[in-house]
Amino acid sequence: MDLADLTGHVGSVQWGWRARAPAAEPRAAVAWGGDVAARLCAHLARLKPEALALLSVGVGRGVLVVSAANAAPLPWVDGVAYAAPSAQVPALWLPTVCEPDLAIDLVARALQLQFQREPLLLWHEPLVALPLDRLMPASAERVASIAGRWEDR
Repeated sequence: MDLADLTGHVGSVQWGWRARAPAAEPRAAVAWGGDVAARLCAHLARLKPEALALLSVGVGRGVLVVSAANAAPLPWVDGVAYAAPSAQVPALWLPTVCEPDLAIDLVARALQLQFQREPLLLWHEPLVALPLDRLMPASAERVASIAGRWEDR
């Protein structure tokens, strides 16, 4: 996954973050940093193949994303944050607990024009956008390969 640093501006308008009320139902686990990502990989490695088959995974600079198909359960691991699609703009994924304080359709349109990829995960700390269009189906082999990346750090 490509990671893009953002500035917190749409055109000349600066924006911030506010609480997402109510918090959204999680559809992706987001692990920032080697220790958290390694714990998430270890958890995934213990899942049965049929549970892994319901998940997709992607790796970027310093981040591991695991998404669930439909209502499949996500792994709950200490230190992992969670994301979900915006109710207003489903192609824009956000943290479950916060959202931009600017009209979400404006943020989504600006990001779509900048990245020309969907869906996108917009994250608050660090402020980055992560394309989610290249997540791959989870498998024991893929998880082992990803885990090796975190062990090398």
